[in-house]
Amino acid sequence: MPRTELSQIGEFGLIDRIKANTKLLNATSLKGIGDDAAVIQTSTDFHQLISTDMLVENIHFDLSFHPLQHLGYKAVAVNVSDIAAMNGIAEQITMSLAISNRFSVEAVDALYQGVFAACQDYKVDLIGGDVTSSMSGLIISIAVIGKAKPEQIVYRSGAKSGDILCVTGDLGGAYVGLQILQREKVEFLANPKMQPKLEGRAYTVGRQLKPKARTDIIYELAELQVKPTSMIDISDGLASEILHIATQSGVGVMLYEDKIPIDRETYEVAINDFKLVPSVCALNGGEDYELLFTINQKDYEKIKNHDEISFIGYTTEDKSVNLITSGGQKVPITAQGWNHFKPGN
Repeated sequence: MPRTELSQIGEFGLIDRIKANTKLLNATSLKGIGDDAAVIQTSTDFHQLISTDMLVENIHFDLSFHPLQHLGYKAVAVNVSDIAAMNGIAEQITMSLAISNRFSVEAVDALYQGVFAACQDYKVDLIGGDVTSSMSGLIISIAVIGKAKPEQIVYRSGAKSGDILCVTGDLGGAYVGLQILQREKVEFLANPKMQPKLEGRAYTVGRQLKPKARTDIIYELAELQVKPTSMIDISDGLASEILHIATQSGVGVMLYEDKIPIDRETYEVAINDFKLVPSVCALNGGEDYELLFTINQKDYEKIKNHDEISFIGYTTEDKSVNLITSGGQKVPITAQGWNHFKPGN
């Protein structure tokens, strides 16, 4: 048989391939593969939201600089974020570990300290899981269960032409934080007596090590009586997530570079330390776990003064997806985030 390398189709190509061959057999399975969470009909009042995510050592995290407590917190937060991206509220998680014997009982305790802290912050219950041995380090797999009223669930596919493109918080910080940590690791390996140079870098490093799910925004949008027309969380970079919404909604997008929210520390470190373009960090870096969503123009007045929401563009009938640079040029947007299956990974 001919052999196709996974790197030829990539993560999203593989997901699309699996999705194309998946048939839902139960009427209660309302939404399967293709959004931030699956949707299951459990009652007329609420639908159940379910998602799962896996973190693999040396792929998603590096324990040479990622404290176990922060890793435990992050593992929960990134899953809760998927439920928030459906305009829902997470309630339970299950957590499974594959772990090698180089970890002590105390190390596992430290990991779960972070898990329990996140459960407390997001008001979710750890209700089960599994533990097994691993020959290749630490693997964390979490399934999250949430709920939302049927009429309040938001999909990636709901954007209409003329909607306003919005994003919470600021972007690029997690990627810049990762660059700092990787630089310090290289210097430490060359000189184990060195002290990490992290002064003035707490925000960006924190964005990488301990991101937060934006559940606060879900409550605030509900209070303001704003239901997004589409939504996704930013795990793979702004460019990738915009393309997901555009493709699944059948619309185009005009994104303005000078409207992308970037924290001052992120901006300065990107330029001064790494000679990186800050907007490129935001577009392609990923792991910010902010919410990207669209709203109908009539809802703009309700949220225009929200400190944590930026208006960065709009959707178009023309299905092209473009960035308007600070210099006024129109550039097609392409996703250049992490490729799980490139040779060498």
